[in-house]
Amino acid sequence: MSATPTPTLSDERRKYKVLLIEDDAQITRVLKLELEHEGFDVETAADGLSGLEKALKEPDLVVLDLMLPKLDGMEVCARVRAKSRVPIIMLTAKDRIPDRVAGLDRGADDYVVKPFSIEELVARIRARLRERDPHENVLGAKDLLMDRDRHEVSRAGQQIHLTAKEYALLEYLLLHRNKVHSRDELFNGVWGSDFLGDSNLIDVYIRYLRGKIDDPFEEKLIQTVRGVGYALKE
Repeated sequence: MSATPTPTLSDERRKYKVLLIEDDAQITRVLKLELEHEGFDVETAADGLSGLEKALKEPDLVVLDLMLPKLDGMEVCARVRAKSRVPIIMLTAKDRIPDRVAGLDRGADDYVVKPFSIEELVARIRARLRERDPHENVLGAKDLLMDRDRHEVSRAGQQIHLTAKEYALLEYLLLHRNKVHSRDELFNGVWGSDFLGDSNLIDVYIRYLRGKIDDPFEEKLIQTVRGVGYALKE
């Protein structure tokens, strides 16, 4: 009898399709590259009418600018919401409270104000997708699995016990897997920019993590990119 294969996420994880409706070509180009780097399948539209048509074909999520030619974002949002429950994140330079309220009242699920960080937008996209798809609460790379509902981590079927900060650092690396992060990025992402400490603390916790999820196993997942930082590779 053959041995039971080690569980992985290769069959569960799929590429989520994000529709980006934005008329600024430079913003579109940057966001498309960044979101594709994060593992999303990105489709774009440069005006409200074509964006509406694509949104009604049921992508997994829509990132919607408000100031659009042909049909403004508020109207696009209202028409999509009348026919679909696809998550909508509005992306706009309008930061007044009445503008935010109006967008949410039209059916948007979230509101991101320009200028914004890519990390924040990706985090908000993942949060909305988790609400729609419970599989997103299970993160993984190779034979490493993190069940965020149960707050459990395992590798090759073996339970791994992590401290709260080790877990938070691993979660951040898994959410941004295959991306190289500087120490400052990891420090701000896990401890927060208001925490009084040194980003060299990351080296200490990376060493702790490696001792638990890498050292006991032949294949190493956490990689050091000399002069840059760290990445968790699949």
